[in-house]
Amino acid sequence: MASVESIVAKMRQNPQGIRFTDLCKVCDYYFGEPRQSGSSHRVYKTPWQGDPRVNIQNSKGNAKAYQVRQVLKAVDKLGK
Repeated sequence: MASVESIVAKMRQNPQGIRFTDLCKVCDYYFGEPRQSGSSHRVYKTPWQGDPRVNIQNSKGNAKAYQVRQVLKAVDKLGK
């Protein structure tokens, strides 16, 4: 089982090769439980003003690359 730090390192190297479950693990760690998870999308709330959410979706077991980049941007904004 990969740690969150190693998943984030993989995300930075190749945003296209990330499994959806790994992206969920990262989002759960940084943003807490999703406010919506019953459909194909999972929506996470972020602590800042503006667009206060991270929206990810499952695409045949993988995460979409542009959503991986959005999560990385949000994690960087958190400064953790």
